[in-house]
Amino acid sequence: MIRAALRRLVVIVGLVLAGTAGGSLLIGALVGSALSRALTLGFYLVGCFLLLGGFFIGNRGPARARADAEGVVAPFPLLGSRRLRWATLREQDETINSSAVLVGLGVILVFAGFLVDGRHSLF
Repeated sequence: MIRAALRRLVVIVGLVLAGTAGGSLLIGALVGSALSRALTLGFYLVGCFLLLGGFFIGNRGPARARADAEGVVAPFPLLGSRRLRWATLREQDETINSSAVLVGLGVILVFAGFLVDGRHSLF
């Protein structure tokens, strides 16, 4: 089971890296940028976007909007009344897991951008 999960994770990371590289090279070629610069900026931008998305998904509160049933009315009457409900444990786990995947992918992409960047050297 762990082996299958790792295989799926490697496939997801590979697809995200390849998709980001392909999109970056395409946009870089269209605007006439150097390929290494296009790759670096693409990895940095998509990585930072994923980090930001993971941060906001992970900080989602335990309350969820409820449109059809009775619940607590939101304390902001000027913004309209919303019915709220508490998220189930499964929804909270899904939120944390989604956040972890997005943050992990973001870190990997930022590190890939660092490796591709010609201005920085590891050694």
